[in-house]
Amino acid sequence: MTRALLIAAMPIAALLSGCSQESGDKAAEIVRPVLSVTVQPRATETYGFAGTVEPRYSAALSFRLLGRIVARDVNVGDTVTKGTTLAALDPTALDLAVQAAKAELSNAEAQAANADASEQRIGQLLASKNVSQAVYDSARQAQQSAGANLERAKAALAKSEEQLGYARLFSDFDGVVTAVGAEVGQTVSPGQMVVTVARADTREAVVDIPDWLTGDLTEQAPFAVSLQSLPSIKTEGRLREMAPQSDETTRTRRVRLSLIDPPSAFRLGSTVTVTRSTSVKPAIELPLSALLEQDGKTQVWIVDEKTATVATHDVQVAARSGTTFTVASGLDAGARVVTAGVHSLTPGQKIKLP
Repeated sequence: MTRALLIAAMPIAALLSGCSQESGDKAAEIVRPVLSVTVQPRATETYGFAGTVEPRYSAALSFRLLGRIVARDVNVGDTVTKGTTLAALDPTALDLAVQAAKAELSNAEAQAANADASEQRIGQLLASKNVSQAVYDSARQAQQSAGANLERAKAALAKSEEQLGYARLFSDFDGVVTAVGAEVGQTVSPGQMVVTVARADTREAVVDIPDWLTGDLTEQAPFAVSLQSLPSIKTEGRLREMAPQSDETTRTRRVRLSLIDPPSAFRLGSTVTVTRSTSVKPAIELPLSALLEQDGKTQVWIVDEKTATVATHDVQVAARSGTTFTVASGLDAGARVVTAGVHSLTPGQKIKLP
């Protein structure tokens, strides 16, 4: 009975053994999908900086006289034309000064006319020997003094009229108001900013660039400029001006770029991204997740696309950053390197490329 059971169990054991072997073969044939990248040496480096659109020409306008503002006809964002009145001072005192100057001029004209007539009469008397030379010289001196007073009165009137013109603030060019510094009713001093007007037709991008990236910048060096709000809107910028020295705190230089035919979307005050590409020594840069470090070696997994398998390859690391590393030697352009899951692969393992 026992032998019969043993004989009956043998086919079952053989069947189970075959199933186990078949399952192992299937497990060995599992193909694993991997992420990879084709090695391409990097020959250029692109740097990006944030900047703003500013006017190339801007003027902070102010009154030349002390006075109280009685009108301000513009606000920030208003468009103005050349000769437009922007603000006005109370002209009462200036009008009175003009009237006083006119009165002084009338008095000086009367005195000058009287001195001229007196000089002519005394001159005729001198010719007929009825007065002395000293009397005529005195009349002549009074005539010259009256003439000088007349010229002074004319100059005083012109000055008063000119100062009356200073009571109104005008724009010297077409532009847009970018700032206001005083309100109606406020008393302002000479030179105090009241309105700032900028020319909108000539715009430029202003950006701070680290000092170590400005060594090879030359006049008219090209930059790519795009709006941060709409990156698809782009234009070209040319280096116009660079600060002669870097900022002591940030170690950056203020750079001004002339915008070449900028779209209307490049409004004053807009935030832009300025990028510049520079040539560098060709180098291979890979994600840090592609690096395999074991047994004191630095390696990467190379994909054999013909056999769809992977194999380790020794490399020399030149430098590392937060997310990438630079290969000094050991890789050639065109090689495909696995970039994720490097610690779970085995040599010769079958892989699948997405």
